[in-house]
Amino acid sequence: MEIRHLKTFLMVAKLLSFNKAAQRLHYAQSSISAQIQALEEELGVQLFDRLGRRILLTDAGERLIPYAEKIMDLADETRTEIGGGAEPEGSLTIRIPESLGIHRLPSVIYEFSVRFPGIRLNLINCAHETLQKELRNGAIDLAFLLTESFHASDVEVEALGAESLALVACASNRLARKRVVRTRDLAGETLLLSKVDCSYRRLFEKILEEKGIPLEATRIFHSVGFLKQCVMAGAGITILPEVAISEEIEKHKLVRLRWEEDNLEVSTLMIWSKGRWVSPTLNAFMEIVRKGLKGT
Repeated sequence: MEIRHLKTFLMVAKLLSFNKAAQRLHYAQSSISAQIQALEEELGVQLFDRLGRRILLTDAGERLIPYAEKIMDLADETRTEIGGGAEPEGSLTIRIPESLGIHRLPSVIYEFSVRFPGIRLNLINCAHETLQKELRNGAIDLAFLLTESFHASDVEVEALGAESLALVACASNRLARKRVVRTRDLAGETLLLSKVDCSYRRLFEKILEEKGIPLEATRIFHSVGFLKQCVMAGAGITILPEVAISEEIEKHKLVRLRWEEDNLEVSTLMIWSKGRWVSPTLNAFMEIVRKGLKGT
């Protein structure tokens, strides 16, 4: 069983496309198909269902992923431990909530880039729903969430700190004049919520649902910056980490509402796949994050 065939299999499994895998690995598409076919013949199973232009993993393909990852991890570890001396290269793919990325991690990214100029960092917005699967199949190397907790049997979770949440509106909003904003007062308000910070939004929605507040007038944003601009324009109210709106509050562009639930906090969690080899570069990134975030 050739390691390059397993590497190709994992790339196809990640992208679910022979063509995209060929582009990423700099092979001809026919070479990708031949490698997958050779692997299927050696294992005596079909790894992908071909559905016209689409492909899907078979059950055998799903089962192969963790074994292929272990073999690739061992190969990487061997090259690192036995080869030595070479300048680290490759890439890390990391999911980060936008607020955390903007306000807490720039110095981390800078320090890592100085120490490891040959490593390409792919930083993408958080996606709570697919995070566990992406860590398991190697689509991402590391993830961060702003949430109360995260539990899964196949991941490691480390709390790095906490972020306070703030419910905010523009100064002209009716709630800005209230001495205390009850949760029931939010009924009828347009809620502007972030998708790219994702996890703490679930906490907010849970509170509203428990109090029987309908979530009918809700707008979902893929950009925290765009969301804040809309709140400042009077389009609705939002909940965000305090660090993400402190400047706007200081400049009186936003008003922090005196909400009865105003002591909400979420943890900053760092999450990675349990049992997978942590490369020296990934370990270095994690250590820089620990030093940077635990000091904030």
